[in-house]
Amino acid sequence: MKEHPTPFKNSRTSKIVFLLSIIASGYLWLGQVINVYSFALVGAIFEIFWLPILAMLFLLPIVSILLLRKEKLNIRSLYVYSTLLSVITILIFFLGE
Repeated sequence: MKEHPTPFKNSRTSKIVFLLSIIASGYLWLGQVINVYSFALVGAIFEIFWLPILAMLFLLPIVSILLLRKEKLNIRSLYVYSTLLSVITILIFFLGE
C-alpha cells in the first residue's frame, strides 16, 4: 500500500506576508523609477506612506523567518519567497544608486 504525502498548503498568513512584501518592494521600486514629486499631491501621498513601507520592508523578513521556523523550515512556504524578496529589495535599495 502506497502512502501519499499530504500536499503542502500555504496558510492565509503566509499569503498576506508575501503580498505585503510585494507591495513594499513595488512601492519602493516605483518611487525610484517614477518622479513622484512632479505632482504635489502624489509627492505628499508618497511621503506619508514612505516611512511605514520602509519599516514594513525591514520587519517582514524577521516575521517571515520566525513563522518559517514555526512551519519547520518548509521550502515550499511563501515565507521563503517573502524573505528573499525583502532582502533583495533592501540590497538594491540601499546598495544601488
